[in-house]
Amino acid sequence: MYLNTFYTERGNKRNKKRVGRGIGSGLGKTCGKGHKGQKSRSGCKINRSFEGGQTPLNRRLPKFGFISRKQKKFQEIRLNELSKIDGNDINLSILRSFKIINRKIKYVKIINTGNINKFKNIIKLKCTSSVKKILIQLGGNIKE
Repeated sequence: MYLNTFYTERGNKRNKKRVGRGIGSGLGKTCGKGHKGQKSRSGCKINRSFEGGQTPLNRRLPKFGFISRKQKKFQEIRLNELSKIDGNDINLSILRSFKIINRKIKYVKIINTGNINKFKNIIKLKCTSSVKKILIQLGGNIKE
């Protein structure tokens, strides 16, 4: 096998477009860009969102939505996740040590999802009213 024996199939290779090579080429004089206008000039780069001077769509539509900075530091915890903790006392640092919450989390609320069978003392954490009832029935305390 030699380089001089390689051939492509006929019609497989296209010739490069050669612009500005005379009237007979079909792409002479204006080189297929027409007469005048922004797109006929050299170095023409038009932004995709440009609408010819009309106010663009992204500026015509109203802005909406809001993400609270506090929301990024807040997390809800299910009741059954408390059963993974060995001790009876539960606070932010204990939840971090058992990797139930991220270290960036500063606000936690315990919600009633799942079951728990041991009593737990909750220290400085928010709870729903149904969780408070369940924990008090088991013999736990809630210190907010």
